[in-house]
Amino acid sequence: MKKLLRNRELSALLAIVALFAVLVALNHSYFSLQTLSMIFTSAQILILLAVGATMVMLTRNIDVSVGSTVGLCAIAVGVALNSGYGLPAAMLFALLIGAIAGFFNGVLVVWLRIPAIVATLGTLGLYRGGMLLWTGGKWIEGLPASLKALSEPVAIGVSPLGFLVLIVVAIAAWMLARTAFGRDFYAVGDNLAAARQLGVAVNRTRLLAFTFNGMLAAIAGIIFASQIGFVPNQTGSGLEMKAIAACVLGGISLLGGTGTVIGAFLGAFFLTQIDTVLVLFKLPAWWNDFIAGLVLLGVLVLDGRLRQALARHQRAQKYSRFVPPLPGAKNVRQFPRKKKDVA
Repeated sequence: MKKLLRNRELSALLAIVALFAVLVALNHSYFSLQTLSMIFTSAQILILLAVGATMVMLTRNIDVSVGSTVGLCAIAVGVALNSGYGLPAAMLFALLIGAIAGFFNGVLVVWLRIPAIVATLGTLGLYRGGMLLWTGGKWIEGLPASLKALSEPVAIGVSPLGFLVLIVVAIAAWMLARTAFGRDFYAVGDNLAAARQLGVAVNRTRLLAFTFNGMLAAIAGIIFASQIGFVPNQTGSGLEMKAIAACVLGGISLLGGTGTVIGAFLGAFFLTQIDTVLVLFKLPAWWNDFIAGLVLLGVLVLDGRLRQALARHQRAQKYSRFVPPLPGAKNVRQFPRKKKDVA
């Protein structure tokens, strides 16, 4: 139990395996690579947003505008393609829009010192309004087949964009865990004053966290346009809350400095798995958010109770060493007595 509490990635993985086991037990035909690839395909957008949210949350910030950024970047790639630009140019344009949106969020938080939740709530409406003004409230349709082909499976049921998602997750996980640059994110979120004293470029790290988050939201917007084949005027709505929920399920602390990209990946996969199971069981769509929220609250309440119990147990062990043993008690660890100085 202690190992599960300390290793949230293992807890999320066990939850995924348990839910998959329930699904297979109810219908053996779901035990297939096709089911896994279907869940992963549906999870790709949320995985990217969870990875970006991880970088921001590690620095003790939060970004609730990523859903609007996804929609804005999906519109950008669609408009560029329909205007006659090639696919690489359209994708680079969307990445640029995402980077600018993320950097602007960082400027508001880091340079103008606006609280992150307030700043990104403002840009959520700003980017959503810009998206609607850009398109006149209309959908972007008639996207070329070259974009849609990027979401078609090429190997083991995974598309080129799916492999791109896996590469992004691997690079982000390696960067945060194995490089001095990645450890700066943890240092900034864990203790801002100490990070400054150690020479960490605090403002640069936080700006980059928001910028990377915007770029990952742009890739998510490209994947959305590729998978759906058109871009509705409400694209990305509500995704920001799911991204934060995925991070929390995967062990990312809202107080910063704790968590891993792998945990965020597993949290996003688990939330998508819940939606997929409901679809396979042909339950009405309006149950999805309700059950996902119920599961999230249940996990958080259980996790909080277990952590409190573990903390009490650790405190009891710590202070029990200073309590003198009862007469006749055996197998009680005692500290060695200090020899008195002989005059």
